[in-house]
Amino acid sequence: MNDFAFSMPTEVYFGKDKEKMTGQLIKADKVLFVYGSGSIKKTGVYDKIVNSLKEKGINFTELGGVKSNPRLGLVNQGIEVCRKENIKFILAVGGGSVMDTAKAISIGVPYHGDVWDFYSGKAKIEAALPVGVVLTVPATASETNGYSVLTNEEGMYKRGLKSDYMKPVFAILNPELAFSLPEYYMAASVVDIFAHVWERYFTKFEHSELMDRMCEGVFKTLISKGPDAVFKRDYDSVSEIMWASSIAHNDTLGALGDFGSHRTGHEISAEYDLSHGGSLGITMCAWAKYVYKEDINRFCRFAVHVWGVEYDFDHPERTAMEGIKRMERFILDLGIPTTFNGADMPTDGFEKMAERAVDNGLGYVGGGFKKLYKEDIIKIYKLAE
Repeated sequence: MNDFAFSMPTEVYFGKDKEKMTGQLIKADKVLFVYGSGSIKKTGVYDKIVNSLKEKGINFTELGGVKSNPRLGLVNQGIEVCRKENIKFILAVGGGSVMDTAKAISIGVPYHGDVWDFYSGKAKIEAALPVGVVLTVPATASETNGYSVLTNEEGMYKRGLKSDYMKPVFAILNPELAFSLPEYYMAASVVDIFAHVWERYFTKFEHSELMDRMCEGVFKTLISKGPDAVFKRDYDSVSEIMWASSIAHNDTLGALGDFGSHRTGHEISAEYDLSHGGSLGITMCAWAKYVYKEDINRFCRFAVHVWGVEYDFDHPERTAMEGIKRMERFILDLGIPTTFNGADMPTDGFEKMAERAVDNGLGYVGGGFKKLYKEDIIKIYKLAE
């Protein structure tokens, strides 16, 4: 097992009606209340949160309008509001985009430069306002991790950032709040969670039996409960998916990973405004087909331990490919396309997206399993054509 440091300071409150605790968990009198397009008003979540804040005498300023693939422009607007109103705490109610926006605002308020400096690697985070979250979309694990992903409208660069300063102080997880999600977005969420485990499972770092089995357990839970969460929307399946979301990407399954599928997927999301999970359905499958020969044994283990494929001792490559095929079928059965054509997207932007992906100061993405340079990324996109 590799050396590691692990910290999970977020207090998690999981279960029915836990959102009613929001006010009592906030230790500040001025709050920025961040949310998305207004769906929480239709579902009644907004009223529950507002009532909880008012019961505790908490003054709050609203910042709505967060979009999928959150934008730098709204973050800057939130930073200005916080400074003007002397905000002391940020509350995010929604999914990954809302939480990532809130985190970006939290680190931008005490910083005197451009908050994009953090995402471009020009500055290091040294302070942040505290953030609390009420989760409505189980997918990104932003509720219990220190990650934030943001898109800069100038050039449509989509970049991720990680810091302990951005870990929420509390997270409220009520599976019932996800019941109103459209099927597509719940399916995209399941794929996103799968991808977070995937990035940690497929590396060339030394694996431990414990971590491998933990990853395989989450994979199998997603395979078992994912379809019911998408199509039946029962409490049992959604609760399993919601907790799987958190542990998949808060370093419980390991902090080291490849993330080549993610970085190539980010460019698709930025270019075509496709949901994050939707882009990962495309890039995971194509990435696997492109890199599996780097370590056939690892892909064979995935096929046998996760999908129950019978190991072909004479042709291990067949075993590896069968595992990839079953994963692709699983994603398709959830209703998520695995190709550009399947998603009804153009196929003439591969070079531009690949150039943007490697414009990160390194010249490549990934590396835990295989470094991907511009030409590699173009070939992966073509495999997904």
